[in-house]
Amino acid sequence: MRGEGCCPTMDLMRSEEMQLVQIIIPIESSHLTLSYLGDLGLLQFKDLNADKSPFQRTYATQIKRCGEMARKLRYLKEQMVKAGIAPSSLPQAPPKLDLDDLEITLGEMEAELIEVNANSEKLQRTYNELLEYNHVLQKAGEFFHTAQRSAVAQQRESEGQQSAESSLESPLLHEQEMSTDPSKQVKVGFISGLVPKEKAMAFERILFRATRGNMFLRQEPVDTPVTDPVSGEKVTKNVFVVFFSGERAKTKILKICEAFGANRYPFPEEFGKQLQALEEVSGRTKELKTTIDLGLLHRDSILKNIASQYEQWSYLVRKEKSIYHTLNMLSLDVTKKCLVAEGWSPVFAANKIKDALHRATLDSNSQVGSIFQVLQTKEAPPTYFQTNKFTTAFQEIVDAYGVAKYREANPGVFTVVTFPFLFAVMFGDWGHGICLFLCTLILIIREKKLSSQKLGDIMEMMFGGRYVIIMMSIFSIYTGLIYNEFFSVPFELFGKSAYACRDPSCSDATTAGLIKVRRTYPFGVDPEWHGSRSELPFLNSLKMKMSILLGVAQMNLGIILSYFNAKFFRNSINVCPCLEKSFRIKALDGCTAIVMFLYNGDHDIFNVPCFSDLYHVMIYMFLSPTDDLGENQLFPGQKTLQLVLLLLALVSVPWMLIPKPLLLKKQHEQRHQGHQYTALESTDESVEIEQVSHENNSHGHGEEFEFSEVFVHQLIHTIEFVLGAVSNTASYLRLWALSLAHSELSAVFYEKVLLLAWGFNNVVILIVGIIVFIFATIGVLLVMETLSAFLHALRLHWVEFQNKFYEGDGYKFAPFSFALISEEEE
Repeated sequence: MRGEGCCPTMDLMRSEEMQLVQIIIPIESSHLTLSYLGDLGLLQFKDLNADKSPFQRTYATQIKRCGEMARKLRYLKEQMVKAGIAPSSLPQAPPKLDLDDLEITLGEMEAELIEVNANSEKLQRTYNELLEYNHVLQKAGEFFHTAQRSAVAQQRESEGQQSAESSLESPLLHEQEMSTDPSKQVKVGFISGLVPKEKAMAFERILFRATRGNMFLRQEPVDTPVTDPVSGEKVTKNVFVVFFSGERAKTKILKICEAFGANRYPFPEEFGKQLQALEEVSGRTKELKTTIDLGLLHRDSILKNIASQYEQWSYLVRKEKSIYHTLNMLSLDVTKKCLVAEGWSPVFAANKIKDALHRATLDSNSQVGSIFQVLQTKEAPPTYFQTNKFTTAFQEIVDAYGVAKYREANPGVFTVVTFPFLFAVMFGDWGHGICLFLCTLILIIREKKLSSQKLGDIMEMMFGGRYVIIMMSIFSIYTGLIYNEFFSVPFELFGKSAYACRDPSCSDATTAGLIKVRRTYPFGVDPEWHGSRSELPFLNSLKMKMSILLGVAQMNLGIILSYFNAKFFRNSINVCPCLEKSFRIKALDGCTAIVMFLYNGDHDIFNVPCFSDLYHVMIYMFLSPTDDLGENQLFPGQKTLQLVLLLLALVSVPWMLIPKPLLLKKQHEQRHQGHQYTALESTDESVEIEQVSHENNSHGHGEEFEFSEVFVHQLIHTIEFVLGAVSNTASYLRLWALSLAHSELSAVFYEKVLLLAWGFNNVVILIVGIIVFIFATIGVLLVMETLSAFLHALRLHWVEFQNKFYEGDGYKFAPFSFALISEEEE
């Protein structure tokens, strides 16, 4: 154990040592103390007021106050977004305002903006009405002017029949004025305005039906869309003038105009007044435009001033709200002079926390200092792994499966290497790896700029896992060089091929037509082994065997980690010596399988001729263990070793099944011996057992021990272990399958698209072929295949690797830290 205040441990395999601490804080320094602890970010507070509702807690009023300020800040941000002004992201000095001053400032800013917006909306509505009125004066004036010219022409034609005293000032009323009896003349009125163009036909139809045809309607579309004064949206409208007679018809028409959203405007009948009204409207429109522009400039200046300080104000409000929220988790002492806090902290952070408490006492001028003490508890501590920007994404992959329990072996250490490597086994192509590397390198080079921007969901995930992706690309380049595949094309990068054709017919022959003429190709697969005649016998076999080797190696690593977990938690009854025995047997079987695979290398890998069939060796080892091996014998004593391993495998099954339930029963009887009638002591002992053994949780503490239940539980685990030994190993064949799929798809795109387009000797076809090849490579191989290989590598780690040793039933260390504060979104 390390002493208090030591530096953090460098043992990445285990989480940081945690301790439960109690802090007694005077009320006068409580706010500043929480502020310093939030800056430190190494203390996770426990809620000591869980039985109280949020409204019953001490600082509920302050939280409500911070919530109101947060609402005002959201309103200010909405106004900035509407104006196209972004909050300043440049680092500035901390705000000098305290919470009271900020509350006053936000209130004044909100009130001023509300007033400015109200005036602006009112002016804008008036301006839009004047624009519509201007259109009415122009279009309706054309109606009357056209009608007047038509009436003059008609008057000249029928000059001999009409009275010389006829007036032409209102030519549309001509027929009514021709009545011989003035007392029977009917006064005709009109209404002008604008109606949405999409409603014009229905508007005319309803007017005709409502007035029974006793109306005359003229419409003319406006050339450009106009802004509706009510809705503020751009709408295409028609100017209309409807003539009617009688007050009843007028009432009906007014109601219809309201129903259709038609804006009505007065129109003078006399031509002189029309010109005068048009001139007045134009003048007022210009004045309002100038006033609106000045108002917008004033509003923009206010918003720019807010934008320069918005981030600081928002941070201060969120910080204060988090402080009061944490203070509500503390218990108020009976004297109401101090607050009692409990929480978890790493052991190495003890001195840092004490320093923060001391500084808070001095800066707040408190006469009484805070008291820091460590509590003894049997409660399970949280899990805390210190990570950096490189290891965070790998640790998140593990935590997505389940957070490690306290001091459990951390799979994230191995995931940093094994995850990108297993991905690369399936994705191996150094051409595709270079493309992936370059794309990810851009994210890493611009990470400072991108980290301060809001990215989309997919881009955010890619940026967060940029170091995982670049490791995947580096390993893909490595495995691609081993496979000797560059967009499925082999290259002689490390020298010439070691093989050559024996005779001219060799081009159509199998690998038997090749002879070795040079030293072995120094790195990776020989280029001559690519192609239809050699790829299936060798490269296919290589990938299949390598996938099994990697699977057995990684699963044995998981078994070894499970063994060390058992050693670390030696007091736990969950792992018995009998299971340790089975772990050793499983590891021995795995190592033997690896040796057999390597020894049985086809195609003269080790320059040792071998004619045995590895498939027969592995299969008949179980089906016919006593038969003569014949040509399948790899080494002397192989049959004896196979029988010994088979016997150990068979013995390990009852060895896992039977001893553990018996040991559990024996330990249960020893624990409860002499305490049959002492309920309290039995309960205490049961609580102790609960902290030591997780498995006994399912059996109930202080109750009668059920041997049958324990036996069935162990039987399930034994069956799962035995089946997993086969199914998990076979699951690693996905490495082989996806590697072949990736290679074949790449070959298809190269041969059937790029080479086929090249063979036409046509520039247009070649360009189209190159474009199709690029999009197919990016869309299928660099996106879909990357995602597929990523998900399969994720499954191999979660299921085949981590289930051997990793329980993942802990809970994450969540310290009170201002660095982790995220902006509220509603």
